[in-house]
Amino acid sequence: MRTFKRLLLAFAWVLFASGCSTAQHRNQVASFNAAYAAGNYDAALKAVSFDVDEGEPVDSRSHLLELLHQGEMYRLTGRYEKSAEAYDLAEEGMKYLDTEGFLHQALEGFVAVMVNDSQRDYQALMAEAILVNTYKGLAFLAAGNNDYARIEFNRADERTRRAVDFFQKEIAEQQAALKNEARAGGSNASMVRNNLNNQGFQAAVANHYGRASDWSVYSDFTVPSSTYLHGLYFLANATGGGDYERAATSLRRVARMSPASPVLQADAALATDLASGMQSLAQLPPQVWVVYESGLGPVLRESRLDVPLVLTYGNQQVPSYFGIALPVYTDRSAVPGSIGALSASGQIVRTERISDMDKVVRTEMKERFSGILTRAVTSAISKAILQKEAAEQFGPVGQLVAAALTVATTQADLRSWQTLPDHWQAARIERPESGNLLLLDHQGEALGNLTIPQQPFTLVYVKRPTLQAPATVIVMDLQGGAEAAFARLPKWYE
Repeated sequence: MRTFKRLLLAFAWVLFASGCSTAQHRNQVASFNAAYAAGNYDAALKAVSFDVDEGEPVDSRSHLLELLHQGEMYRLTGRYEKSAEAYDLAEEGMKYLDTEGFLHQALEGFVAVMVNDSQRDYQALMAEAILVNTYKGLAFLAAGNNDYARIEFNRADERTRRAVDFFQKEIAEQQAALKNEARAGGSNASMVRNNLNNQGFQAAVANHYGRASDWSVYSDFTVPSSTYLHGLYFLANATGGGDYERAATSLRRVARMSPASPVLQADAALATDLASGMQSLAQLPPQVWVVYESGLGPVLRESRLDVPLVLTYGNQQVPSYFGIALPVYTDRSAVPGSIGALSASGQIVRTERISDMDKVVRTEMKERFSGILTRAVTSAISKAILQKEAAEQFGPVGQLVAAALTVATTQADLRSWQTLPDHWQAARIERPESGNLLLLDHQGEALGNLTIPQQPFTLVYVKRPTLQAPATVIVMDLQGGAEAAFARLPKWYE
């Protein structure tokens, strides 16, 4: 009884600590989002800053989410070296996507079961890891560091290739862990497996949450914008047939995902022609790509539901309803329309949609959902057993306390990287002979004039989270030969 009492007290203490950390995180996110949506990136950066003792290394795992936000705020304010440093630390905090110690997994799994998923260190999406390498590549490119940019675009491509294997391995490990625990006499594991396979349980989840098989997703774990930028980079930096083929492979892959996109089809055809020798690089006029990140990407909200669970006490099976909480992605707003660029012929070329963040995250959530559901059911069963034992040992008061703790800790993990866009757009034009490029907003009004240097390949990277925020414009030499030009448009935002 003394042991159980200690367990209950420990559970209550973890609940108190978790409540404080959850409230702190929500306040931090609210402060960050208010500043970010208004385009006040210095204030947004301050909201996600944290103290590090002098001489101590940064705990990149526990501060991963802050580092992701810092990296993007530095990039959007032209501090490219600081951006790369923050993203380096963030990538270090994502090492569990490559390998993770069993002890750390077991400890975090126990906390997630006894409290909820939000008590684990932030579990970044594989898509976020891919984008970290892409954003780092862009930061190095903007700083004129082409060698490091090449490394990061290669890393983004390598992570994309490894994503399928990662999820297959993760699912296999989850299933093996349940089987092994059940064979070893773990009654909880058997109950979890039986309930997950129960048709009534599956129907209750599907009716409330929707079937994962019906979600609008991409065919694989590609982040199309990252694959697109990988293709553009190697098209501009090809040193031989292998690089051209690498560019063509990436651009064809994205084009196949959006067969109705003229810009993607044209870029894939250009890379293919350069790879085959049908297009001479010497005869290709200087090219300008405009890539546009628009709006605010999807975030998580909580979906609570009661599900039928069958619990086993000794030889007796007891059907009951218990509450679980699951994360659901919900869309935020995009900046309406597209942006335009005045071409050398005087025509206005508008960007077109090439990738949706909504589909990217739902593609990954579809694979992660079984693990999230397994932990939610394991948590519900563990807490139900705790309530029963509290009632047996402490009577109605013990049961009431355990039930209150259960209700308070039944929460979904709603943490996410807030600066991801709603979607990406792109366009390609020939460099105007004058070197002056006029950008137009979604209403056709002037955003501002840009100077495009005399160089073979230029990337104009634009990001605008809301209409209340400026359009951050970074004009980069795709061959990394010089530092980028930086602007916030329209000029009155400066």
